[in-house]
Formats: sequence, structure tokens, C-alpha cells
Amino acid sequence: MLKLGILDQSHIPEGGTAQDALSNTTHLAREADQLGYSRYWVSEHHASKTLAHSSPEVLIAHLAAHTSRIRVGSGGIMLPHYSAYKVAENFRLLEALHPGRIDLGIGRAPGGLPLATRALQEGKYQAVEQYPQQILDLIDYFHDSVPDNHRFAGLHASPMISTVPELWLLGSSGESARLAAMMGASYAFAQFFGTPGGIEATARYHEQFMPSILGDKPHSMAAVTVACAETEEEAEQLASSASLYFLLLMQGKEMDSLPSAETAMSYPYTEFDRERLRQSAASRVVGTPEQCKEQLLRLAEQYRTDELLIVSSIHDFDKRVQSYRLLAKAFNLV
Repeated sequence: MLKLGILDQSHIPEGGTAQDALSNTTHLAREADQLGYSRYWVSEHHASKTLAHSSPEVLIAHLAAHTSRIRVGSGGIMLPHYSAYKVAENFRLLEALHPGRIDLGIGRAPGGLPLATRALQEGKYQAVEQYPQQILDLIDYFHDSVPDNHRFAGLHASPMISTVPELWLLGSSGESARLAAMMGASYAFAQFFGTPGGIEATARYHEQFMPSILGDKPHSMAAVTVACAETEEEAEQLASSASLYFLLLMQGKEMDSLPSAETAMSYPYTEFDRERLRQSAASRVVGTPEQCKEQLLRLAEQYRTDELLIVSSIHDFDKRVQSYRLLAKAFNLV
């Protein structure tokens, strides 16, 4: 049976605050734990007015402490901003506190505007070209396998523990899939971005996968936008918030919050806007539980995976929780 996880971006809702968004995230993580979802990931965004996640590792510690079964992780840590050694120690500590429940998803996107990137990397030079070496360093730190000719030979990431966080490479391009395959890492494609080529990138990942200390078989996943409701009409209304949000984002318009369904339904769309929305609708899953299940099973087959991450940016929090409940029931997760 297909496993379902959750990627939560903690959108600040129209009429709400960042504290409201983080409180909702905590509540949803508890609900997901009880409903049988496989994992709960939080993202990294800097200087954002609409997203409350700026430090995934801090939030992971909080969520793991408020749940008991579900895996908790990052989707993801933007590694080029940081020292691989510090990331390794952060996630080894999380793993020590919650053995067998911590995921480290890493990416190389900036997670914010250039000004935030400059501030994050102030006083150091960190080229994105160093990203593959950073991944190799992470693997060595996690597995206590730093070679004798390494520039930090003899260094250990503390605390010394017997378990290892699950490492995932995240991406929306074929290059991330190539890196994941070459290093024998798990790979998650951000299908919800609407970027084409995910099925092809994932296929190449499976074909080119090379076994390593991380695993002997390929393991892929896709993150998918979903809005589920008792009726197709209600599901479309719930999905309209995220549709408007991404439309304005593509137009370079800064927002203060995730718009409500009422705001989205009454927005003065141009014909060009409506065409963009029609195009983006092809990458999302919207409908009744039966319709969503059918579409998700088809996506899982296309992505050659037994697990999907569900992204539900629904403004009304009760409706968002209900969407996840309906999916859990449809897939018999509990």
C-alpha cells in the first residue's frame, strides 16, 4: 500500500500570524502522527512574510517532542549556506534525542532572496559548486568514515551514536537526481513546484543508482499538492488559495499571507492569469477522496515510488486537517 507523508511550509494565513501558523503546524503534526502518515517534513525559508519556517532544525526538535511515532525531518536544509559539520552535529543530536525518527533532506536552493543569502553567508565564501563535497562530508560525519587524507582528518561529529538520520537529496531538476544516484542517496522531487521533467529525472535516478553506505537500492519520493474534500467543488475552492499564491509568486508580487478561499475566488483574474492557472492545474491533485486516491496512485506509479509527500496549502486550518483525514481514510493509513 502507498505510504503518505506530509510537507508543511507553515503558510501564515490571511488574518493570522506567524504564531498561528506554527501552532497549526504543531497541531497538524500530532494529527498526522495519529492518522498513520509516514513522515512530517518542514521547509527552510528566509526573510519571508508568508512562510514561518526559517530554522527547520529548531522546529524539528519541537515537533519530534510533540509526537511519538512519525518520522520528522527537513524538506530541506539549504546546505550551501552552512558548514556540513555543523549540520551533521545538529542532526546527530536530533537523532540521539529521537532515535530512528529523524530525516535530513538537503537542497542547494537559496530559500530566499539574494539579500538573505548574503546575510547568511556573511564573512565566508561558499560556492554552490562545493555542494557535492558538502554531501560527501555529511555522509562521512554521519558514518564516522572521514578518510585519513580528508582536510579534517580525525574529526568526529558529536554526539557519537549508533543510529543515523535518513539522508535525502531534494530537487526539481535532473542534476539533483544525478547526484543522488551517484552517491546512493534517497531522492525526493518537488513536483508541487510545477517544474516539468520530474518523471524523467526520477527514472534516470533509478537507472543510474549506485549502492553505497546509505543504501543498496534506490528510494525516491515526490512532493505533490493535494486538496481533498467531500465534493469536487469544495476541493477546488480549497485549492484556490494555493493557486492564487503561486500565481502571484510567479509574477514577482510579494504577499503578506496565504489568501483565503474567498479572496482567491473573488480575485480579478485576467485571461492570461486564468490560462496560467489552467496550466498549473495539471500538476496538482484536487477532488474527492476517491478521485485523489486514483490520481496519487497513478503518480506513484509514474515516479516509481511507494511513498508520496502531500502538500496541502489550504487556508482554513480545520479544512486542511479534514483534507488529510479524508486521505488517510481513503488509503487506510491507520
